Amino acid sequence: MKANIYVLLLFLTGVLLTSCKKSDIAYENDFNTSVRYWMNFKTASGNSYRYVVNFSSWAGFSTETVITVKEGKVVQRSYTATRRIDSLPGQSEVYEQWTEDESKVGSHGAAYPPQTLDEIYKAAKDQWLLKRSNAQTYFETKNNGMISSCGFVENGCMDDCFRGINISLIEKI
Repeated sequence: MKANIYVLLLFLTGVLLTSCKKSDIAYENDFNTSVRYWMNFKTASGNSYRYVVNFSSWAGFSTETVITVKEGKVVQRSYTATRRIDSLPGQSEVYEQWTEDESKVGSHGAAYPPQTLDEIYKAAKDQWLLKRSNAQTYFETKNNGMISSCGFVENGCMDDCFRGINISLIEKI
């Protein structure tokens, strides 16, 4: 009888240990909540929306990529790159700007890749939010619960080290 109790306790301990697997994803609960907000938005918008990806460098240049998705397909991508004017503090100038229509989406090398938010959420889970011992991970949801910043910075990196995405706007079209 005692042997059966020990076997049962050993079995239960094994079940508990294997069912309490640690996640490999940082901010997992926040990410899952954000996915739910995304799924609700996707349904409400008919999977047709626009979002804006921003990048700023310490060196004084910045970019903005506007991606338009209609019924789950990227149909337009616009890009603007600006740089600081050193002789005019606080001023910047546009040095590159273009728009790709549906037949040309992805034809320019510069700019954030033409991805849907489904693809961005997948990259967040599979790449940017992976727990790393050598990096600090970030995740924010300032777009009505959807991703606004997601990525990581390796320890010791000094300049333009963020690997991930910064989205300043997500809106229905």
